Order: sequence, then structure tokens, then C-alpha cells
Amino acid sequence: MAVIGRLLRIMLAYALSCAAASAVFTLGMLGPGFGDLAGAGLPPPAVWAIVAVGAVVIAVAALLPTILVVVAAEALAWRSILLYGVLGSVVALFLSYGLDLSGDIGQPETYLSRERELYAASGIAGGLVYWLIAGRHAGAWTSKERRKTTA
Repeated sequence: MAVIGRLLRIMLAYALSCAAASAVFTLGMLGPGFGDLAGAGLPPPAVWAIVAVGAVVIAVAALLPTILVVVAAEALAWRSILLYGVLGSVVALFLSYGLDLSGDIGQPETYLSRERELYAASGIAGGLVYWLIAGRHAGAWTSKERRKTTA
């Protein structure tokens, strides 16, 4: 029963981390012009729709690398907030570069563009939200870890 509860917590954490990553990326892309869109202090519904669609896109694109990270984190009981932020950033940057990490050497902005910074920031935000919900209890479903927490 503990495993089923853990899997549900992991799925909820993944969904909310994708939403957080999408919000950071969307609001970061709006940049200084965001003030013009926000009339009463909240973004218009169109921005929230973009965040929702972006969350679904991120969830689909990042599913496989995230499964690998989550399995490793659960198996090794990684609970460091710093580790989840770094791994979120690494997954986001890996997805932004794709499998071609060579890039075009003649154009340095390929590696240091504003979009890449936003990918990294959104990955960090996603990793931190995941840690807050599920990562700080990684590996707690095993009987050995349960004995540690109850003693």
C-alpha cells in the first residue's frame, strides 16, 4: 500500500512541477512587457492558457528523462534540495539541446541565449517543486527507510 501512495505522490509532484516549469518559462518569455498585460495584478486568461498548454508539452517531452531521474532518486534515497534543482536544470537543458550537443561553434549565442537561461530556470523551478512534494521523502517507502523514520 505504501508503494501505491508513493506512486500517486510522484505523479502529483510531476504534474505540479511541469506546471511550475511552464509558468516560469512563459512569464520569463513575456519579460518586461508582462506589466502591460497584467491589468489588475494577475495575468490575463490567455497567459494561463499558454501556461496550461506548456505544462502538457513539458510533461510529454520530459517524461522519459524524468522517469530515469525519479527511479534513481527513489532507489538511492536522494533527498537533497540542491540535487533536485540541479537535476531539473540538467533535464531542461538536455531537452533544449536535444541529442545534438555540438551546436554551431561559429555562433556563441547558440549556447548562451536567453531561451537557454529560461530553460535552466524552469528546470530548476520544476525540480524544486518536485522536491517539495515528493523528493524530500524519496526512498521512504522501503522498509529500511521506514524503520529509520519511526525510530
